[in-house]
Amino acid sequence: MPEIRLKKGKDKAARQLHPWVFSGAVDVIKGRPENGDIVTVTDHAGTFLAKGFYNDQSRVAVRLLEWNPDTEINEEWWRNRMRKSLDARKPLLNSTETNTCRLIFSEADFLPGLIADRYGDYISVQILTSGVEKIKGILLDELQQRLNPKGIFDRSDASARAHEGMDASHGSLFGDEPPQYVEVIENGIKYLINIAEGQKSGFFCDQRDNRRVVAEHSEGKRVLDCFSYSGGFSLNSLKHGASEVISVDSSAPAIETLNRNILLNGFAQLKHQAIQSDVNKQLRVFKESNEKFDLLILDPPKYAPSRSALDKASRAYKDLNRIGMSLLNTGGLLATFSCSGAVDISLFKQILAWAALDAGKDIQFIYQFCQPEDHPVRASFPEGEYLKGLLCRIY
Repeated sequence: MPEIRLKKGKDKAARQLHPWVFSGAVDVIKGRPENGDIVTVTDHAGTFLAKGFYNDQSRVAVRLLEWNPDTEINEEWWRNRMRKSLDARKPLLNSTETNTCRLIFSEADFLPGLIADRYGDYISVQILTSGVEKIKGILLDELQQRLNPKGIFDRSDASARAHEGMDASHGSLFGDEPPQYVEVIENGIKYLINIAEGQKSGFFCDQRDNRRVVAEHSEGKRVLDCFSYSGGFSLNSLKHGASEVISVDSSAPAIETLNRNILLNGFAQLKHQAIQSDVNKQLRVFKESNEKFDLLILDPPKYAPSRSALDKASRAYKDLNRIGMSLLNTGGLLATFSCSGAVDISLFKQILAWAALDAGKDIQFIYQFCQPEDHPVRASFPEGEYLKGLLCRIY
């Protein structure tokens, strides 16, 4: 097995079970590993640290998999990892109220570079590392055997593949190709999902629990759902008795899907209005026309893809939330989120405090949102904790 020897003082993270070895930590490469090959990683003195798969194109040179020198990473090893992840999802897989969830969450499930989401009878996968690409046949076979899906669809068109020296990949991998719209259920609400062309892998199931919590505060309220996509927060609010829901998203296909979902669930169309618009522009339109709401949801895309973008992202989050707070009635509720891993909850609270100060508002944090159980956070990999949010009362 090829060996990757680290520079002196660069072994701490590996000893603490962090799964990434950055290229700058590599001192010597013994052997000629190809991208995706399993290698042994040692410290500067040659002492064993871990095993992982290698890539000379990526900033993450080795993704660590196994810290026991006596354990062989073979087909059974991979299948066992898959079984553990799927077994951990049994409560969700057996639910009658929800048939969509994340099955595999990359490093958090000890399978770096594999993301798999269940959408009813179909599975959407993203294969983002050369190591997983090499053994994907084993992983797909395990998904087939355990879950018996109608089809498995590849959504590996993310930029992460380019960082690994791989081309984008998009199309059916097994079974039937999904229809344009696949019907799923989450929290007892029906959704039409476009697996082939929708955002990310087709649907954002990471907000499942948070949608329910927010909706429980929506009875009799006028609700504004911003960055609504296919309507998760909007539909839950209508189910829980909101008096009116306005949904805003810049994507025409998202708005079309949302309207289909309103009809699918039999919700009163008179209680819902969908607006295709840039959210920041639309919020200013609402402000100029003195519109007021009782509950406002802000679930924007990732503003900080890396720590280098943190300052710019902080300003964007502050401006967005400042305008949002100005649209709320006194005592109104703001459910606000960040999916930027570089923005931790402490910084997010500070950003909201600054936004409230600029808006001339007092703010109370009354609930803290996080990722659901199918998006676990591994203790040795805090980078996996990306989704955070706060339910705030604004005065």
